[in-house]
Amino acid sequence: MPLRLVLVTVAAVSALVTQFVMHNSGSLPEINLQNIIKPRPVAIAGVASVIDGDTIEIHGQRVRFNGIDAPESRQYCDDAKGFEYPCGRRSAEALDKFLAASRPVQCAFVTWDRYGRFVGTCTRADRADVAAWMVEHGQALVWPKYSNGAYAAQQAKAQAAQVGLWVGTFQTPWDWRAQHSDDVPTTPTPTFALDGGNAGCNIKGNISADGERIYHVPGQKYYSVTIINQAKGERWFCSEAEAVAAGWRRSKR
Repeated sequence: MPLRLVLVTVAAVSALVTQFVMHNSGSLPEINLQNIIKPRPVAIAGVASVIDGDTIEIHGQRVRFNGIDAPESRQYCDDAKGFEYPCGRRSAEALDKFLAASRPVQCAFVTWDRYGRFVGTCTRADRADVAAWMVEHGQALVWPKYSNGAYAAQQAKAQAAQVGLWVGTFQTPWDWRAQHSDDVPTTPTPTFALDGGNAGCNIKGNISADGERIYHVPGQKYYSVTIINQAKGERWFCSEAEAVAAGWRRSKR
């Protein structure tokens, strides 16, 4: 039997035993098998695609911001007047604009999560802490389970100023996910792609609720909030001519 397979098997068995002990004693920290079998990277840097308000993708690697949690892409919240608004999309849009102002992003590794995502502390090129900014502007929350007390001051500031989520009422993202566990995608496609969708192909081909194919170009009113869901047949285009030839029409605004 190859040595690597032996080591991985031993590590897996050890992790299961430790999990059993933890479950019955409650005194040991959570064990994540990903952290046993996967190498520990030093850092990752590059132009980021925004998945949602707390997750980005750099060079094909999903990166989850450490210690915070943002509304899910399909989550809605209530504003000050009690009207629903897409707080998940709003959070992702805020992150997209913030990252675009100073590129690239660099993320220091903290751990692997159970989904195999790189969990890290990320900064823009100007050294601004991304997670801290999201919490301070009310676009994400401190996640007590993982924050270890980080960003508490930023959250208190946002709550006092009633900005972002704090302007109205909302369900915490972790509670929202628990109630929607059957219909939340496990691998969402990027919401926004900084510097374009795919190698500069940054025109968004969206399919409306009534099946109409409409494309949005950068600078149009609804470009930044349009999500491309390739599973529905939506796609990126490299030119307007390509979009028209494929059967899409230009958005009127």
